[in-house]
Amino acid sequence: MRIALQTEMPGLIDQLQCLAPGIEAFILPHTDVTGEHRIVADALLGAATGGTRLPALIERCEDLRWVHILGTGVDQFPLHLVEDKLVTCSRGATAVPIAEWVMAMLLAHEKQLPDRWITEPPQAWYMADLGCLEGRTLGIIGFGAIGQAIARRALAFYMNIIAKVRTHRSSPIPGVELIENLHTLLHRSDHVVLALPSTPESHGLMGAQALAAMKPGAHLVNVSRANLIDQEALRASLDKGHIGRASLDVVEPEPLPAGHWLYRHPRVFLSPHISWSGPDMVKRLMAPFFANVIAFSNDQPLQGVVDTTAGY
Repeated sequence: MRIALQTEMPGLIDQLQCLAPGIEAFILPHTDVTGEHRIVADALLGAATGGTRLPALIERCEDLRWVHILGTGVDQFPLHLVEDKLVTCSRGATAVPIAEWVMAMLLAHEKQLPDRWITEPPQAWYMADLGCLEGRTLGIIGFGAIGQAIARRALAFYMNIIAKVRTHRSSPIPGVELIENLHTLLHRSDHVVLALPSTPESHGLMGAQALAAMKPGAHLVNVSRANLIDQEALRASLDKGHIGRASLDVVEPEPLPAGHWLYRHPRVFLSPHISWSGPDMVKRLMAPFFANVIAFSNDQPLQGVVDTTAGY
């Protein structure tokens, strides 16, 4: 089994060759390859962002049967070049740190942090108008590994949880109500979390109409992709005070240029696409790939299979 690696990582080739007999791993060429140069590989480990060189390298791969994308989102990978292959990704690997980041944002909003920290005597001790998560309704749009990880943690705070799914099914988590209608979820939710993949269908999901359907003063959290939100429509809603807070880990463009309005808006919590970060993240992302290498070499089903037509 020959495994082509888009990116070199210290010790990775040795680790792969110890997983099963007959594995040969190698790094793809770092320079442009000519049309005559062929690459023979059964499998390819590619970066989630794809990269400018990758399409040409994929086209020159012979005998390629399986591609693993080292990430949880695959919308930036050239899926059209591998739509006839078995494609997997490290789905779920970042669910825990992202879910914890979401809970931090919900608590920061309700407890008015960091504004409530003091560095000098305040106007009043003891009294404040802080909120609670208990009894609040959390709407989760997208109920995969990340959405479910968020729900489990929110249940511990005694929140009411509803999740938007494409088609009706039984909830895998007791206490979570699954619904199909987006506007029903938006109308009922005090906090709305976007945890769905970026696809042509979800692009611009939170436009002016959807934002207007949210509860006055509601809190919008995005840990998915920036293109799910119409940022100018969001700005108008924030300026009017209809949306009480937007906690954004993803924005357009990235990196965000200096002076952009999102940096200074008083109703925005902004972080630089780091909600996925946590201890041993490389190990977490690699674990599904290693498990799939063993499964592939034994002709067993793989985990994290991507629907290349649907885009996730």
